[in-house]
Amino acid sequence: MSEEKPAETVETAPAEVNAIPNGKGHELGEEITALAKTPPAEDSEKETVPNSTQNASPHRTENAEANLPESQEFLSGVEDKKTTRFTDFEGKTSFGMSVFNLGNAIMGSGILGLAYAMANTGIVLFLVLLTVVAGLSSYSIHLLLKSSGIVGIRAYEQLGYRAFGTPGKMAAGIAITLQNIGAMSSYLYIVKYEFPLVIQAFLKVDKPAGEWYMNGNYLVIIVSVAVILPLALMKQLGYLGYTSGFSLSCMVFFLISVIYKKFNLPCPFVDFALNGTSSVLNVSAMDPGGEDNSACIPKMANLNSQTAYTIPILAFAFVCHPEVLPIYTELRNATKKKMQHVANISIAVMYGMYFLAALFGYLTFYGEVEAELLHTYSRIDPYDTLILCVRVAVLTAVTLTVPIVLFPVRRAIQQMMFPNKTFYWPRHIAIAFTLLTFINLLVIFAPNILGIFGIIGATSAPCLIFIFPAVFYIRIVPKEEEPLLSVPKILAACFAGIGFLFMIMSLSFIIIDWTSGTSKASSGH
Repeated sequence: MSEEKPAETVETAPAEVNAIPNGKGHELGEEITALAKTPPAEDSEKETVPNSTQNASPHRTENAEANLPESQEFLSGVEDKKTTRFTDFEGKTSFGMSVFNLGNAIMGSGILGLAYAMANTGIVLFLVLLTVVAGLSSYSIHLLLKSSGIVGIRAYEQLGYRAFGTPGKMAAGIAITLQNIGAMSSYLYIVKYEFPLVIQAFLKVDKPAGEWYMNGNYLVIIVSVAVILPLALMKQLGYLGYTSGFSLSCMVFFLISVIYKKFNLPCPFVDFALNGTSSVLNVSAMDPGGEDNSACIPKMANLNSQTAYTIPILAFAFVCHPEVLPIYTELRNATKKKMQHVANISIAVMYGMYFLAALFGYLTFYGEVEAELLHTYSRIDPYDTLILCVRVAVLTAVTLTVPIVLFPVRRAIQQMMFPNKTFYWPRHIAIAFTLLTFINLLVIFAPNILGIFGIIGATSAPCLIFIFPAVFYIRIVPKEEEPLLSVPKILAACFAGIGFLFMIMSLSFIIIDWTSGTSKASSGH
């Protein structure tokens, strides 16, 4: 199993015992893990095990997907020193499937906006920003994993509980719920608006006469019921590894097409709307008086009024933090090191895909690129078959990401509302059904609400990526192990500061946008 884990837990033993009386450790399950960590406590372990089997349900709060037999299996594992399991749940998901799931969680629709971001930052600056953000995301996951390793808990909400009691648990739960409901709404929003256009283009209908199959509202409901709901009802995230792999392969197809198109389209490109007359689109107002040749020269660094907006888009390009701990819980033979590898590989693969998609999208259109890359292709030829297939692929990928994003929300709701209940199918199904119904109603009847989600994203995303992992880490890692002024804790505090900075930036851009009446800073999850 995990060779390094027992050794690591023994180190933290004295601190762990001290941590119990401070009023946060009154969950029996946690006390058992603490006792399991003190080397001499063989007898006390034997005593705690029987009387805590009745209390297996409070223990089970750590993972909404674990049911009683698994908790008991864990408790019997505690007795046997050689096979100390990390916590509460026996993971069965392979390394590769976990990478697919986490990669899919990272890969939102944000990839479509990255070429536009590059056009407003320049290639070199974009690469620097993307690299910094990828590094910060990896560090943030490291903080989460380290905190959960010390406490023996793999639920974001429970980390909040151990750090700040009930307010911490509620803050984490609410942030995850809002962030992921916002993400799911934006994905279904894409389905609502893109799907009818794709069908229209395939059927070559210029002006739809109100057929039901070109009505976005019907299509969203059909997709939700036929695809998303069955996947969201899976008992464990691990089963979604296959659909995640497929979703990522759709995005690879998108990437290959973008690269292929770069070599296929002439540079000062001809707008289809100009009825085939070969008048060349002039360079946009950002580059006044540019001739054709300057329109086709990539900018290495480019600062303009839009540059600032791209920073939040990039900052949230690697949001996957609500999904990290559920995926960790289900990882086979989970250790902190193994899960960090999963995270690093996922982030590295996404980093490569993001950069290539942005680079080739930008090199195809230069200053003309739009905030949504695929729309720019449609300006050249709305009936281009390859681009239509790419749009279908992107729609598929976005649709298959929704169930992955729904899992942490369901888990957060269970942690907040039913903390001591074991796994129960009717509740599991009801929460998924209610969430999907709610999101469908939002997307169909209140599409303007997405502006509100922009604000929610600007507050919840920095909390989940930067602020919570850092603050929980500072509170959870015992002072005996790392004093407040130790380097790791100072770094974590700076990290939280970066989070506040991003939050203030994003919010101020959104407010400036609203007051000036433009909407360039679309939420870039």
